[in-house]
Amino acid sequence: MRRVRSRVRRQILPSTAFQFGGLTVLTVAITAATINYDDWVPASSFAIVLVAGGFLLRPLALAVLDAMVLAGLVYVQLVRDVGLNRGLVVVLAAMALLMWVVARSRARLGLQGNLGEAMLVDLRDRLRMQGEMPALPSGWQVESVLRSAYGDSFSGDFLVASRSTDGSHLEVALVDVSGKGAAAGTRALLLSGAFGGLLGAMPAHDFLHAANQYLLRQRWDEGFATAVHLDLDFVTGRYRIAGAGHPPAAHFQAGSGRWTLTTGGGGPLLGVMDGVNFPGVVGTLERGDALLMYTDGVVEIPGRDLDVGIDRMLGQAERMVRDGFRGGARRIVEDALAGETDDRALVLIWRQ
Repeated sequence: MRRVRSRVRRQILPSTAFQFGGLTVLTVAITAATINYDDWVPASSFAIVLVAGGFLLRPLALAVLDAMVLAGLVYVQLVRDVGLNRGLVVVLAAMALLMWVVARSRARLGLQGNLGEAMLVDLRDRLRMQGEMPALPSGWQVESVLRSAYGDSFSGDFLVASRSTDGSHLEVALVDVSGKGAAAGTRALLLSGAFGGLLGAMPAHDFLHAANQYLLRQRWDEGFATAVHLDLDFVTGRYRIAGAGHPPAAHFQAGSGRWTLTTGGGGPLLGVMDGVNFPGVVGTLERGDALLMYTDGVVEIPGRDLDVGIDRMLGQAERMVRDGFRGGARRIVEDALAGETDDRALVLIWRQ
């Protein structure tokens, strides 16, 4: 029985023949019910068949189904001996045309039924999984927060992270793709897979150069991105951080009790120029220290210079030190003045 259920679920239910047959039976049933029980089943019930067919069938099968619906509607009018309801015909015809456009769009992708949505959901979930930070060794903590503009499922900001096979190093890349929301989400999906494959596959100081070359090869009309890359040694606390057109990271030093920006480690935007360098800045995370990386959506203030937003964020980070780092990443992101109008991402790493 388990094999039968599995075969029905995987092979029979998703098949075009089964779905077309089911909608054909439904069309006949609606035709008969409309003739005999018109108070309960009006002729407008054919809209159910048209909508279901638009989402489940390919254009050719949908055209045949539309013809059957039209035949059923005409037959109902003849049997009931009433004049043809022209308004209903116009509405159903417009709906049939709209659903045919939907079916044709799905056919261009080679997808049927709800497979398109399922594929996008799977890609979104994979993007989020790639953005999950690996488990860190004892004495180290990390928090990461990503929020998309207007609550969209896809964001132009993404995070990829990788821990070395011996567990002694962590590489993190926080990327902001041009655009926001769903418009940038498609490029973010592609880049997250490519950039995730680059982490750990080459020396850390070559990552941004390789990422830049990859973007240049895409030849996108609007294909630039900003990024910050971190290579952290858990044993010594030493790190190297480099940026590409990205806001500077911030380092909290427990000895001085102050946040300082890691200036001097910035290069140009990714995907704009060839043959450029991405110099890095080195430092050390001592016990009690923290490192903060973020995208511009966290610090942008409409009509104000970016430095003003960075100063405001560092002011929030000062209070975070007093109250404890845990939960601080979420508080900073949620207090960003850009709010829902921009993608926001932040990574906070601290050493206990």
